Amino acid sequence: MRYKTLGNSGLLVSELCLGTMTFGGKGFWTAIGALDQSVADGIVAHALEGGINFIDTADVYSEGLSEEITGRAIKNSGRARSDVVLATKVFGKMGDGQNDRGASRGHIMDGVKASLKRLGTDYIDLYQIHAFDPLTPIEETVRALSDLVQQGHIRYFGFSNWPAWALMKSLGIADKGGWTRPVTLQAYYTIAGRDLEREIVPLMEAEKLGLMVWSPLAGGLLSGKYSRDGGGPEGSRRVSFDFPPVNKERAFDCIDAMRPTAEARGVSVARIALAWLLHRQSVMSVIIGAKNTDQLADNLAATEIRLTAEEMTALDSVSALPPEYPGWMIARQSGDRKAG
Repeated sequence: MRYKTLGNSGLLVSELCLGTMTFGGKGFWTAIGALDQSVADGIVAHALEGGINFIDTADVYSEGLSEEITGRAIKNSGRARSDVVLATKVFGKMGDGQNDRGASRGHIMDGVKASLKRLGTDYIDLYQIHAFDPLTPIEETVRALSDLVQQGHIRYFGFSNWPAWALMKSLGIADKGGWTRPVTLQAYYTIAGRDLEREIVPLMEAEKLGLMVWSPLAGGLLSGKYSRDGGGPEGSRRVSFDFPPVNKERAFDCIDAMRPTAEARGVSVARIALAWLLHRQSVMSVIIGAKNTDQLADNLAATEIRLTAEEMTALDSVSALPPEYPGWMIARQSGDRKAG
């Protein structure tokens, strides 16, 4: 396991992050996972023993139950709270009121108090806005989060699923107001879904933000267990919940390219898909979810794989994004404008 700084900070996080969306199983979230406390305790303990020190959840997962189970699992592991970098998120609907969702100051302040109570902790290491809110001024959101850092309720903050323009605006607002800057973005990224490389990745690299990847196996599609004709494991998540949206033909082209590499090494296709992400310079940490310790162990083993330059080139080629303006024009006009 390797460790990287949490964005432009001095806090170290593991290159794999344990996601707890499978904990609880309440309401809609049953389709994703319904692990009870005893199973969650085993997964968290196994992850910590495997070198993971980074755990991510959200208030909306199983309507708060995931946070409760996650907090208890950390305590039950016997590890010191300071040994775990704990992240959660706020935005989703948590009640029937008009203001029980979003990124307003009111909902953020209500949300952090509720999350602290459910998690059974007096601080959150990384507090994230779960989605972009077109209704709330970005200034209001950034100021509220900066205030929470000053108050000691959270240590750092970041965003999830934000467009590049809004992310850049948040940085400018923080700098102008003398407020705390965001340090991370949690975003969807896979070998079969590289859209964020167009605008978001260049921005994050320039501003030294940390990229947390969610759904690195595209909801299980890149596990290698599905076929082009639609076949897959009975009762699997992709069968019951076909998300995130993926260009299936493109995805299976990537799987076909990864399979020989996996077979030559005697490992799963999933490990190669995770290893490809772990080799991307822009990636800080990859969030992995698990329904059992065997699945978790397979994902943990991805950290041991070192893809060769030739293998990376082959995988990059089959998964490359089609040219899009203004990228193709920048390459044409300024491709030779490089130092050295």
